[in-house]
Amino acid sequence: MAETIHRNDYRAPSHLIDTVNLVFDLDVESTSVINTMHVRPNPDVEVPQGELMLNGETLTLVSVSVDGNALAETDYLLTDKTLTLKNIDKECDVTVVNRFSPAANKALSGIYASGPNLMSQCESEGFRRVTYYLDRPDVLARFSVVIRASKEQFPILLSNGNRVEEKDLEDGRHEARWEDPFLKPSYLFALVAGNLSCRREIFPLKDGRNATLEVWVEPQDADKTEHTLESLKKAIRWDEERWGLELDLDHFAIVATNDFNFGAMENKGLNIFNARYALANPKLATDSDYHAIESVVGHEYFHNWTGDRVTLRDWFQLTLKEGLTVFRDQEFSADMLGNESARAVERIKNVRALRAAQFAEDASPMAHPIRPESYQEINNFYTATVYEKGAEVIRMLQTLLGRETFRKGFDLYIEKNDGHAVTCEAFINAMEEASGRSLEQFSRWYSQAGTPRVSVTGRWDESAQTYTLTAEQSTPATPGQPLKEPFLMPFPVALLDAQGNEMPLVLEGESREAAKSSRMFELFEARQTWVFTSIPTKPVPSLNRGFAAPIILDIKQSEEELALLARADSDPFNRYEAMNRLMMTTLLSQVRSLLVSKQMTEVSSILIDAFTNLLKDESLSPAFRAVAMELPSERQIADQMPVIDPEAIHLAREYIRKALAARSLTTLQTLVDSMQTPGTYSPDSESAGKRALKNACHSYLVASGSKHPIIAIRDQLLKAENLTDKLAALTLISHTDTPTKNDLSVQALQEWINEPLLINKWLTIQATSPCFKDETPLVDRLKQLVRCNFFSITNPNNVYALLLAFFSSNPAEFHRRDGTGYQFWAEVVLELDKHNPHVAARVARCLENWRRYTPDRADAMFRQLKFMESRQQTLSDSVNEIINKALHNPV
Repeated sequence: MAETIHRNDYRAPSHLIDTVNLVFDLDVESTSVINTMHVRPNPDVEVPQGELMLNGETLTLVSVSVDGNALAETDYLLTDKTLTLKNIDKECDVTVVNRFSPAANKALSGIYASGPNLMSQCESEGFRRVTYYLDRPDVLARFSVVIRASKEQFPILLSNGNRVEEKDLEDGRHEARWEDPFLKPSYLFALVAGNLSCRREIFPLKDGRNATLEVWVEPQDADKTEHTLESLKKAIRWDEERWGLELDLDHFAIVATNDFNFGAMENKGLNIFNARYALANPKLATDSDYHAIESVVGHEYFHNWTGDRVTLRDWFQLTLKEGLTVFRDQEFSADMLGNESARAVERIKNVRALRAAQFAEDASPMAHPIRPESYQEINNFYTATVYEKGAEVIRMLQTLLGRETFRKGFDLYIEKNDGHAVTCEAFINAMEEASGRSLEQFSRWYSQAGTPRVSVTGRWDESAQTYTLTAEQSTPATPGQPLKEPFLMPFPVALLDAQGNEMPLVLEGESREAAKSSRMFELFEARQTWVFTSIPTKPVPSLNRGFAAPIILDIKQSEEELALLARADSDPFNRYEAMNRLMMTTLLSQVRSLLVSKQMTEVSSILIDAFTNLLKDESLSPAFRAVAMELPSERQIADQMPVIDPEAIHLAREYIRKALAARSLTTLQTLVDSMQTPGTYSPDSESAGKRALKNACHSYLVASGSKHPIIAIRDQLLKAENLTDKLAALTLISHTDTPTKNDLSVQALQEWINEPLLINKWLTIQATSPCFKDETPLVDRLKQLVRCNFFSITNPNNVYALLLAFFSSNPAEFHRRDGTGYQFWAEVVLELDKHNPHVAARVARCLENWRRYTPDRADAMFRQLKFMESRQQTLSDSVNEIINKALHNPV
């Protein structure tokens, strides 16, 4: 079992490295590296015998020298993970020569083969698979890189920083020299070599300089990079205007690859992207893809300052760069949409994603604070908690301090820490200095795990015309943290009258002149009470407006009150939230009825009326109506159940979808007809909103059981000129038992077979489709697809598209009572772990909440987990950590 690493055990590095000169002779089977490091002892650390321990894995050591003097094998200690030198007690040059095989690197960490090209990924601990080094984020050095390779095989040679020389060599080889003028840790090193095409533009910066911007892709993808380059230009300009941060290099490049564990990587000046976040045209990308590309391009570019120029002391501080940069990319995406309605929809989508992934994580055996206290494998903590919840913590700070003060604190953070590796305290300290207030209590968000629950009660006193609002916060126990202290959080409040108008809010003891229609309070005690005066009628509270704090709000509100909020609340998020809660109330009631009496009950007329009113309300944007009309997912419903029965949840959801459709057929069809977007395709927010509403209405019409919508959807599939409509149609058809669905699916496969991104979308449709009576069981169909030549178990995108999609997004099929889904899960994790432990661990997490399911399912999952535990000697540290916590960290 791997060693557990604790945050409090941090020790500064024994040595510092000022400069690194790397010389690569590239070969797919065996690459050579000459690594010369200018090393000096850390004056703040006492090291016995000047011992320097370098990290290195899957490397073949050729030689070691110090100041040009070769060391004998007796002068160093070599293990499969370290190279230890003694007597490095003064400033010197250490040169290590080693070899490694990119072709053999299936973990996609370090330098690896991606088709005919070589790519790199060094975060978090990949550089040790390139050469021996102090591979930790608090060792910052200036890198100079020389790359030599066959010009025919690798005509393009890229690395970080600025290209200072390029020349041809003898024997058909060539050489490129790159220098990065900025200090950086090894995890930000990057190298790319191959036959690539470039989209290039000279871009004027705000300070008067010009920067060369490039997007590199394989030649067949050259026509798919315009949107990526435009997104990069928008991100650079936005960072200049919103945050006063400018591009600090003369050259900035993006490279796309189909073989990548993550979404993208912010290597200084050379960002490497998963192709799904870099390639787009109307036939290849949906509206969501265009938006995601803009967001991810922004995210990685914004790391240039929040992650690269100011980096991390250790990996426990990961949210310092990721939470902050997710917040920045969310703000960027919202600003690019151009109107308040679109911003509101973007906020709703972000919160929906947070709840689906992070709230579930907070309730799992893997629950951890945004800054974890311990880990066995750091790659297991690139999580929704560190990223998305981390962003919500930053957003709360901006809300509490105000945008202007927050900006002052941000500027101080950059100014004081530029060129340094720091901790989360550096950010909090800058905010304290800018605001003049203590954030000690707020810092609990960094150290306490779990989603706070805020229970609210209200009492209206008719005679006194007062309304007393009481909020009590608590946070459930999580592994290793049985007791929690109160958080500091923003808590915005409004009170609506029976017509949906906001009432003036005056607290007891305040003058009427202080009245506001919405008040921003701070919740910081376990129990707080506010008394509002001059409240002539019983109000309906609208709380935590805009989802100001990442909490679960417990408040008893009737269906009538929720319908009022869904119709009239001026806060867009809470208007959506009311509709969502109204749907969830009905869904949970139907699931309980099905489990208790084996039958459904009549769907509430209040929900049906609210649904119809939503569809007809033309004051709401199409995009808002599209998100608000969507039923909570089966996973979201499961999160609300004390014991999860996926089959019952699926049946109840389909029943309600059909009932809502049956009462709104005319309205739904009218919207389908009126939301067409003829002409040249554009992914702008207005057009995308219309397509979203049209396809949402199509989904309800198909659920009604009528055959006519199937015909309309088939026509859309065959005639659509954009992928958004084509993919929506194929997905809807695949979720029916229409006789033509298999032919249409095969036709789409044949059309898309040469486009890896489209193949992955096709695979996801197969993985998330229901299995109807007399059809081949879905697990058997997936096993057939795994053996197809367009699927590779070593390609993370294939795995995520087919296997992870099935395990995480098709609960009714994955959790079938026969347990075949769980057996398939174990087979997949074992096979994946042989090649790529990072991907295997991500898939392994799909059974971590096994205790919450019906006893028969929980027992079947437990047996598979125990089987995996019995193989722990052959499993990676990554997978072992997941299995161990799933079995031994009860929630």
